Amino acid sequence: MPPIDRNWPLVAAGALMTCAAIGVVFSLAVFLEPMAADTGWSRAGISGAMTLAFVSMGFAGFGWGALSDRIGPRRVVLCGIVLLGLATVLASRASSLPAFQLLFGVLTGVAAGSFIAPVMAATAASFDRHRSLAVSLVSAGMGVAPMTIAPLAAWLVTLHGWRTTQLMIGVAVWVVLLPAVWFIRRSPAPQGRGAASAQAAEPDMTAGQALRSRAFILLAAAFFACCAAHSGPIFHTVSYAIGCGLPMVSAVTIYSMEGAAGLGGRLLFGVLADRVGAKRVLVAGLLVQAFAAASYLMVNQLGGFYAVAIVFGLAYGGVMPLYATLAREAFGPRILGTVLGAASLVSSMGMALGPLLGGWLYDRYGSYAWLYIGSLGVGLAAAAIALAFPRGPAVAPRLAPAAA
Repeated sequence: MPPIDRNWPLVAAGALMTCAAIGVVFSLAVFLEPMAADTGWSRAGISGAMTLAFVSMGFAGFGWGALSDRIGPRRVVLCGIVLLGLATVLASRASSLPAFQLLFGVLTGVAAGSFIAPVMAATAASFDRHRSLAVSLVSAGMGVAPMTIAPLAAWLVTLHGWRTTQLMIGVAVWVVLLPAVWFIRRSPAPQGRGAASAQAAEPDMTAGQALRSRAFILLAAAFFACCAAHSGPIFHTVSYAIGCGLPMVSAVTIYSMEGAAGLGGRLLFGVLADRVGAKRVLVAGLLVQAFAAASYLMVNQLGGFYAVAIVFGLAYGGVMPLYATLAREAFGPRILGTVLGAASLVSSMGMALGPLLGGWLYDRYGSYAWLYIGSLGVGLAAAAIALAFPRGPAVAPRLAPAAA
């Protein structure tokens, strides 16, 4: 078998692509105020483009992941890069709110979905000893995005306005990412004496069988519960801190602290998972995430919020890449893009549930207490589900025998 764990250029290119894709999507927060002032469009309508982007990203990610299993990740990300730049350029010329929602929301979301599952699958299939670290480094690109693309966009907006800035970002996507496509490739197929044993060790099942297997159901359920548990606190903690008496400027820094800690968590958990196993680290991280979310109820000063934000961000950032590692341990690389795409789709539903349910609970009870208590319960459920994840390759589900 050819040497494995030597595809680090793929990791660097993947991190760059995930940073650019997520950065373009999150840059809408920077454009919100100047767009509303310039066009007269409602803030709710402009923000709706973000919701459309995340929903589109989830559904498109499943399709892109399945397509990467058929034609390879390089062609998929090439299409995604062309589409991402085109969507941003066209959105900068939008003359109406529905047109902007379609171009920036739907089209950008579809484009961004082409990077995560295909690149994660290619990375997980290309590494053995350092798989968790490699996947975590690719995922770190998403954590870096709010600290790089967003400030750059904010600086450009002050100089050129939002339309020119979006146009420049779209062109920059093509200039920066197109050369990186060369480094996106599948891991080499086994050759020589080890080929037969390597292929025998891989689970032999179709994509449909994989999506019906116990391993995938548990993986997707844990991923959903994990995202549902942390998305509510991520979205509502700034409002909760303001309600505790903190100024707006100080409250926003709590979110930044979570993001910075999440970046470190990806690297720390990746190294630990390579040493003691992804499942153990995932279960431990989910437990820390659950109790950290509930700990927000115990603080009301900025220092306390920072302490909880560091632990909470470290945990939720660290566990996210480990689902790709578990998927690779259970499923062969031939169908890994489909598996990760489907799991990402389910997780996006969990991400959408947390903020919505948290807002409903606050409107119903006038307090965020039930949000954080609920996050604790859902987070513990995620840990329990992950603990039940089977060891070794997944087993294809058996079909019921036909009636005589």
